[in-house]
Amino acid sequence: MKNLKLAVAVLVVFCVSYRANAQQLQVTLDPAQTKIEWTLTATLHTVHGTFRLRSGSLSFDQRTLNANGEFVVDATSGDSGNASRDKNMNKEVLESKRYPEITFVPRKVTGSVAAQGASTVQVQGTFHIHGADHDVTLSVPVQINGSEIRASASFAVPYQAWGMKNPSTLFLHVDDNVQISVSAVGKLTSAGAAQTGH
Repeated sequence: MKNLKLAVAVLVVFCVSYRANAQQLQVTLDPAQTKIEWTLTATLHTVHGTFRLRSGSLSFDQRTLNANGEFVVDATSGDSGNASRDKNMNKEVLESKRYPEITFVPRKVTGSVAAQGASTVQVQGTFHIHGADHDVTLSVPVQINGSEIRASASFAVPYQAWGMKNPSTLFLHVDDNVQISVSAVGKLTSAGAAQTGH
């Protein structure tokens, strides 16, 4: 009887420990499968382009909602398919030689992530571009299949209000907001399991 009670106690402790570890989630993005697209409305047409993700990781505790990590985008990788336009964007707008990285540092994740299937969370953090920090909150739908996680986010960057130059000319006017769309693929693990090797 004593042995049975001891076994039950050990099992309870193990289950509680496992559940606690499961609350610590780690997301690591695959840059090769992650797409960052941008859209800028102009007088005569709409300009579409891309940026490349250098790295991306996020860990968060579903109990406290606290998060940390960093997503790093290569600011020099902006590509709209027009070399002259991209050169001007890098030199005059982003000043990418001076500010070569665009980053997002998550601080809090609101909402729970289902073990499998679809969820939507709110991610609060600091968006750093052109040498300045901006607080943003992103609505992020996620889809989990096994250990694979797919996430997306769409948001506007008011680049002119954030201190960057509007490249409009006398004959060509462009919007002062850039629309960003991110489609990311990565790996989801339990931080506790990763630390213990299970």
